[in-house]
Amino acid sequence: MKKRLAIIGNGMAASRLLDELLRRNAGASFEISVFGEESRGAYNRILLGRVLSGGEPDEIALKPNDWYAQRGVVFHAGVRVAKVDPVARRLTTSAGELHPYDVCVFATGSSPLVPRVGGLKSDDGSPRDGVHVFRTIDDCVAIRDRARPGSSAVVVGGGLLGLEAAKALCDLGLHVTVLHLEPVLMNAQLDKNGGDLLRRAIEKMGIFVRTGTSAEEVLGNGHVEAVKLRGGDVVPADLVVFACGIVPRVEVAKASGVPVNRAILVNDLLATQVPGVYAVGECAEHAGKVYGLVQPIWEQCAVLADVLTGANPRARYLGSKVYARLKVAGVEVASFGVTDAEFPSDEVVQVFEDRRGVYRKLVVRDGKLAGAMLVGCADAAPALVQMFDRDEPLPPNRLDVLATGNAPTTATEREVCNCNHVTESAVVGAIRDGCDTLPALCDATRAGTGCGSCRGQLISLLATHVTLASV
Repeated sequence: MKKRLAIIGNGMAASRLLDELLRRNAGASFEISVFGEESRGAYNRILLGRVLSGGEPDEIALKPNDWYAQRGVVFHAGVRVAKVDPVARRLTTSAGELHPYDVCVFATGSSPLVPRVGGLKSDDGSPRDGVHVFRTIDDCVAIRDRARPGSSAVVVGGGLLGLEAAKALCDLGLHVTVLHLEPVLMNAQLDKNGGDLLRRAIEKMGIFVRTGTSAEEVLGNGHVEAVKLRGGDVVPADLVVFACGIVPRVEVAKASGVPVNRAILVNDLLATQVPGVYAVGECAEHAGKVYGLVQPIWEQCAVLADVLTGANPRARYLGSKVYARLKVAGVEVASFGVTDAEFPSDEVVQVFEDRRGVYRKLVVRDGKLAGAMLVGCADAAPALVQMFDRDEPLPPNRLDVLATGNAPTTATEREVCNCNHVTESAVVGAIRDGCDTLPALCDATRAGTGCGSCRGQLISLLATHVTLASV
C-alpha cells in the first residue's frame, strides 16, 4: 500500500523536490499531494523581473498546472494549509478541510520583509493604493498595471530583488529612486568597491540611488503621493515597491508544534524533531544556516528525495558552499565564499578596470580560493566556482585565474550551469541530439532552470552548435 506524501508549498524548492522524487520513481511508493497557495503551477521567482518588464507569466513557469496530474501528483491549487497534526497525521486547510498524510514536507519558502513604515494603510485601515511588495507573479502584474511612463516610483531595498524591480520599472519609463539602508548596494554579496561600481552602473541606467537611508513613512491621501525618508527628506512617488529582503515562512510549523528558530529546524536528513515531518528550502534551518540561494536548496532536495524513497539511505545533507552568479539589473555579478580577508595570513588580490566598469577580487587562504567577487564581467566565474567547490590549489600567479574564462582547474570539464552542475559537453550533446531552442535545451539538461545566469552562455552555445549541425 502506498504512503501519502504531502508537500506544503509549491515554490521552487517544492518543484525541485518533485523532480528529484519522480526521478527516483517515488510514484511507485507514494501518493503525492502538493498544497500551493497560488492558483498557478510552480515558477521561477528569480526571473520575476521579466514579468514586471512586460513578459508573460508562462515565460518563467517551471510547471504548468496540467504537469501535476500528468504525473500522478494531486495539486491543490489556491489552498493554504493552516495546521499540521503530527499525531493524527493529517493537515487542515484554512477552509477547514482535512487531509491525511503519512509523510509531510514543509516547503513553504519565505515571505517578503516589510519594515515598520508609517502610512502603509489608509485612514480606513485598507492597504494604501500604490504600495506593493515584489514577490509573486500577481505582485508583478499589479505593479505593472499601476506603473505609467513618466510617473515616479520608490523601490525600498538595494539587494538583488530591489535592483531587479528598479531596472524593470525604469525600462517601463518611470522615474525610479532606490532606497537602501546599508551604505553599499548588495552588501550581503559585495564589498564597498564592488558595491560602488554596481551603483555607478545602476545610475548610468537612469536610476537614482540613495544609500544609508530608508523609508520612514508613506505619505498620501488614500493613495501614495510621496515617501518620507529617515533623515527627513521627502521623495515624491506614485508607486512604492518593497523589495528589501525575505523572512522564512514558519507560521504553520509554529502552529503545528514543529520546532522553529529563525526557520524550521532540521538535521542532516532534513528531518524535524517531529516524526514524519521534514523541511527544505528557505523555510529550513540546518546547522544554524538558512539558505536563500538555488544551489544549496537543490542539494537539499536531492538528499531528501534519496532519504524518502530509499534510493540512498545513507544520503546526508552536510551544508553547502554558497555561491551566486547573477545578472543584477543587467550587470553581471558573481560572489562566493568570504568577501574579505578574515585572518592575517589571508591574501587579497584585486583588479580594477574603471573604464570597462569591471572589478575582480580573490581572497586566498592556504593557497586555495576562500572567496571571489566579480562585478561587470563574470565570464571567469564558472571555472572559479569549480576551483572553489573542489578546494583546488591556485597557481602561484594569482592573476592567471582572473583571465576571462581561462581559470585553470583540475576538473576534466567546464561547467556551464553551476546550479545544476551541467557541463559544456552535456549541453553540446543535447544540442546535437536535437535540442535546438533554449526551452528545449533547459528542459533536457536542467541548465538555466536555477538562477538563470547561464542562459547567455546557453544561447551562445546554441548559436554555435546549431549552426555547425546544419552545415
